[in-house]
Amino acid sequence: MSGRETIGWADFEKVLICAGTVRRVEEFPQARKPAWKVWVDFGPYGVLKTSAQIRHLYAVEDLVGRQVVGVINFPPKQVGPFVSEFLLTGFPTDDGVVITTIERPVPNGTRLA
Repeated sequence: MSGRETIGWADFEKVLICAGTVRRVEEFPQARKPAWKVWVDFGPYGVLKTSAQIRHLYAVEDLVGRQVVGVINFPPKQVGPFVSEFLLTGFPTDDGVVITTIERPVPNGTRLA
């Protein structure tokens, strides 16, 4: 299996991976690495915030209104003076993290299947 550990379907179902729309983005000057504070509307799960190290590839205007994918059932994580409530998913590259986005609009809060 070349380094891939298999998991059961029940394990996958525990991870709440959902679509949401970016509503607000703010500077995060206290972050050790360049980051934004990002608020995302996950529909029935509410608006959650995160710290995201995506400034190398994304300006505020690139993010607001865009649908993204987040893991919303990790415990909150303290990032300096800010509490991150979800994980914004993406793919690391040499140029920075490329965020996971939605090809066509779906309702906020829709789970990845």
